[in-house]
Amino acid sequence: MSAPPRLAVFDCDGTLVDGQADVCWAMERAFERARLPAPDLYEVRRVIGLSLPAAIRRLAPDLSEPDAHNVTEFYKASFRARREEGLLGEPLYDGIAQLLDRLHANGWSLAVATGKSDRGLAACLAAHGITDLFTSLQTADRHPSKPHPAMLEAAMLDAGAGPQDTIMIGDTVFDIMMGRSIGVASVGVAWGYHEASELLASGAEAVANDTGHLGAILESLLGDKL
Repeated sequence: MSAPPRLAVFDCDGTLVDGQADVCWAMERAFERARLPAPDLYEVRRVIGLSLPAAIRRLAPDLSEPDAHNVTEFYKASFRARREEGLLGEPLYDGIAQLLDRLHANGWSLAVATGKSDRGLAACLAAHGITDLFTSLQTADRHPSKPHPAMLEAAMLDAGAGPQDTIMIGDTVFDIMMGRSIGVASVGVAWGYHEASELLASGAEAVANDTGHLGAILESLLGDKL
């Protein structure tokens, strides 16, 4: 009987890539175009990882439905225009490409669970030439926002992995809570948008300081030598 697959599910923004500059820019423009007060950029960084409607609701809980809809559509338009103009900057964090290559070479299944749209995630991964490393790509276009576990459950189904064979990796408490809610070991990363202390308090097994440390944590949790 073959061994069950080992599945590593990654968040995108704040975990694989640093997209905060573009998210903050697009959110500012969206509120401006809707003739609403600009959101606090610290708070914008705090909601990266949620689906767009959920993020806007957290930033401005008193918005009317029409205003919330306008901000959502203006954000999408601004972000799309920035990409089409070649101005989008979503660099991979140091060591991520090498870690993904090592995991893939060692037989891991890889997936993404993100608040991005299908189009946004596809463009991001293609820009870095890493699309083919992933078995499953799950986005907010087809699932409820984190911390609801639907994205993670779909990734496990695609990979044929159970909770005991899966690790969720992310930079926010939304990622950790998503994994914990269905018994999946969850690991935080310290280079994203929430503090390590918050990740640990929300139930993270550990918080990686860099990608080398992350590889060691994955090895210790699922017993594979990287």
